[in-house]
Amino acid sequence: MKHTPLYQAHLDAGGKMVDFGGWEMPLNYGSQLEEHNQVRKDAGMFDVSHMTVVDFKGSEAKKFLQILIANDVDKLKTPGKALYSCMLNEAGGVVDDLIVYYQNDTDYRMVINAGTTEKDIAWIEAQAQGFEVFVEPKFELAMIAVQGPNAREKVYQAMNGVEEICGQLKPFNAASVGNLLIARTGYTGEDGFEIMLPEKSAEFTWKMLLEAGVKPCGLGARDTLRLEAGMSLYGAEMSETVSPLAAALTWTVDLTDENRQFVGREALEKLKHKGVDKTIVGLVLEGKGVIRNHQKVMTNLGEGEVTSGTFSPTMGKAIALASVPKGAQGLCEIEMRNKKVSAKIVKPPFVRNGKILV
Repeated sequence: MKHTPLYQAHLDAGGKMVDFGGWEMPLNYGSQLEEHNQVRKDAGMFDVSHMTVVDFKGSEAKKFLQILIANDVDKLKTPGKALYSCMLNEAGGVVDDLIVYYQNDTDYRMVINAGTTEKDIAWIEAQAQGFEVFVEPKFELAMIAVQGPNAREKVYQAMNGVEEICGQLKPFNAASVGNLLIARTGYTGEDGFEIMLPEKSAEFTWKMLLEAGVKPCGLGARDTLRLEAGMSLYGAEMSETVSPLAAALTWTVDLTDENRQFVGREALEKLKHKGVDKTIVGLVLEGKGVIRNHQKVMTNLGEGEVTSGTFSPTMGKAIALASVPKGAQGLCEIEMRNKKVSAKIVKPPFVRNGKILV
């Protein structure tokens, strides 16, 4: 089992450790419900050091990234600006979803998923052949996500000098503070920062955040928060056999520049022309129960499947994301324990910035 630099801190805080894609990570520190509410109402922090930071440097870094991912890094003009995108295979399926941070045209940073790291790096290096670009995975970096309505204020309190540099930082932008990169991004539907820092500084920073009143939160709360926020999860809403067009991620694909022949473009254009059969929608259960992954969904246009299901602590109801026939609407039925239970089809997100939206 792999351990992040904060492994001991999790044990000290009473973290219930589980296997998460080969990493021993905290599921919760006692109460998943309390951790969820802590992020919605105040500030919580997550160890996301298992995710991988990759730097791209060189005279053709921009040219390479324009081929590698479906969104266009040419949109990035300001240092620190971030872009969400998918990296596709030739068939238009998603190799991974990721965030790219711009420093300048010869210097970019990318954050990729933990479970896909080895596959992603092998894929990136294979695509990089023939380009003047140096691909450098930064395994020596840790990452802490501080999220919630009071997250930024508590980060300023805990970390000297951050407010001066990050006080005016807009969402989906990052700034360098010494040897840290602090990004106003997250995976919870709340405000906050994702802090990339040297692993040797991780435990001290975690302790300073604890002293400022930021509570540690585990994988359980991270999943219920991201699902309430309607955010896709790799391996659930998208995969190597699911295109961004069928995963309600069309907004992450940029086809504007006809000369930009990114990997998977041809397949996506064919799919777009033909029209996709499925899309991702939100579901809210009408009665009691919890929606689980892979349950069958019957809509007015045919059958679908739950991709991510949970009980929403903020709404007090079961919610889900599901892959259903495109255009399905109104009420549907979910097959739960051999019973058919009624649910409403809605447009995610369910909750953003503490507000219920459906």
